This record gives sequence, C-alpha cells and structure tokens, in this order.
Amino acid sequence: KFEFNPKVGIDNPALTLTEDMDGEGVGEPRFYLLTKENTETFGFCLHEELGCQGHVIRQIERGGVAQRRGLQDGDRLLQVNGHFVDHMDHLRVVQKIKASGNQVLLAVLDGDSYEAAKSLGRDLSQMLPDDIRPRLCHVTRDKSGFGFSVSCPEGTKGTFQLSVLQDGPADRAGVPPGCWLLELNGDSVKSYSYIQLTKKLKQSGNKVTLLVASSAVEEFYRLRGLRVTAALADTSRLPFRVRELHLVKGPAGYGFLLKEDDCSSGGVGQFLWDVDVGLPAEQAGMKEGDRVLAVNGESIEGLDHEQTVHRIRAREDQVTLLVIDPAGDEFYHSVG
Repeated sequence: KFEFNPKVGIDNPALTLTEDMDGEGVGEPRFYLLTKENTETFGFCLHEELGCQGHVIRQIERGGVAQRRGLQDGDRLLQVNGHFVDHMDHLRVVQKIKASGNQVLLAVLDGDSYEAAKSLGRDLSQMLPDDIRPRLCHVTRDKSGFGFSVSCPEGTKGTFQLSVLQDGPADRAGVPPGCWLLELNGDSVKSYSYIQLTKKLKQSGNKVTLLVASSAVEEFYRLRGLRVTAALADTSRLPFRVRELHLVKGPAGYGFLLKEDDCSSGGVGQFLWDVDVGLPAEQAGMKEGDRVLAVNGESIEGLDHEQTVHRIRAREDQVTLLVIDPAGDEFYHSVG
C-alpha cells in the first residue's frame, strides 16, 4: 500500500450529475468544487493502494470540508480542474491538487462504478465533459478598440454576452465568440448594469483582463448553482507565465541569493537576487527579482525563509524552482 497524505479543504456544494446506475452497473461522475481557507485542509487523503485501481479518496475528516460537500470514502479521482488524471503518476496528481491553492474542482466516480467501468474496458475520459474550464484573456486595445462588443438583455444586470471581431485584439487574445463575461479585471460583473460595465471598460485604459466562459461551460456551472472563478481558468493564452528553472550545482554553487521580502501583491515572499553571471542560476534563466513559488514541485506557500532554504538544499547537487517575475506576480494577484 502506498499512501500519500496531502491533506488536500473545500467550499461549494457538489456538482452532481445523475447517480442512477445504468444497465451495465456504471454510475455517472460527480463533481465537487472545493474551497478552503489558508488555515484549512481539503479534508481528505489521496491513496494509491495495492489491489485497488485508481487514485482513491480516503481518510475523509469528520466535519471537514470534503465530508460536508459529499466526497465518499473509496471514490476514485478522475479529474482535477478539468484535467483527466486517472492515467497519471500518483505523486503528480497530488501535486496538481496542491498547486490549485485554496480552490480545486474534482471529478470522482464511486468505487463500484469505477471497477465496473474498468472491467468493461470503458474509456473513463469519455465519461467527462470535454472542457469545463473558463478562460482568462488579457486584451490590449489597438486603434480599432478592444475588438469585442457587449450585449445585455434589456432591464437585466450581470448578463453580458460578447461578440468578437475576427482577427481583432480580443480574438487574438483568445476570447471565444459568443462567450459570457464573468469577471472584468478580477471583479465579478454579476451586479453590473450595462452602463456600469461600459464605464469600467473605459476606465481600464489600453488593457483589460476578462474571465469568460463558453455557453457550454457557463451552463455546466449554472445548472449546478456554482460560481465560476479565475482560479479554475485556462490561463494558457495569457502573456504572463511562470517559469521552471532546473539548476545543477557547479563548483562555485548555484550562483544566486535568496531573500525574504514583502510582495507587491501583499504578504511576504521569497525572492531571487544577486544572480551571478555565467553560473548555473543565470544559465537556467533566473532573473533578479523573480519570486519563488515552488521548490522541486512542492509549493512553498506558507513557508518562511529558513524552511525554503532547507527545501532548496534537500538535494545536494540540483534543484528545480518554479518562479514568476514581478509583473506576472502582480497581474495574477490583481485577477484573483
């Protein structure tokens, strides 16, 4: 038995599809949007067990978030934030959950249905929706504008559909035509009138960040009474990216210093400074002012300076750092 305990916690009700068993004895996947506070855990452990296929939900804390939302002992984890994980290495799945921060969307199948589906040779990925992630898009205005127009049913608030100009700024930024606007620059538009939204767009200057969802994705969440948030979004089209740096220690060391400092977005972080020319850190692409997010695949959120240094030194001759530059750090904070 291999057991990993991420103490992975959580806040919205389950997104439950029908649980009736069909003629082959296979039920439908259940969806849970879990949100926790910094001091909480997700309230369950994820196991890999001999003689038991899949990633198994175990040790659900009594009264914890997972139990309150309906996760069951023995459920098999199929999807994390829209990514199919049944075929993935167990530690990688645990890391995906940890990397979600304080919110994660899980798709699970009860144990009996999972075993039945496997015995029937079913492709479990085909039991899940193709894409249930909203999209974050950063649009830069050109001489023609942002390249999208907004429509809103008369007399309503918070319901905005976007028409996108082909090959315009919004289209190039990945805004899908006919999508629904959920957030503008990190703020929900649920209470906005059309006039208020127009005013906010004008105040955005030359750049605007939109959280949008296609009709299918919007319907998926709306039918289950759940709020779509930026934490669940596909960010692949954004200009701000985290970077993974793999360093192998040389005779003179890695060639950088780590210091603790205040983040522009609030709180305290661990930053990279004094990057020496020609040494492994610079060769790996390290820049002064980068903030460290993870060490060897493990988030350092909540760790102090000494704990982070200990993580970096855990492997004698190499380390992998996940970092972000100041502009990206501030941007992601601004959109939640």
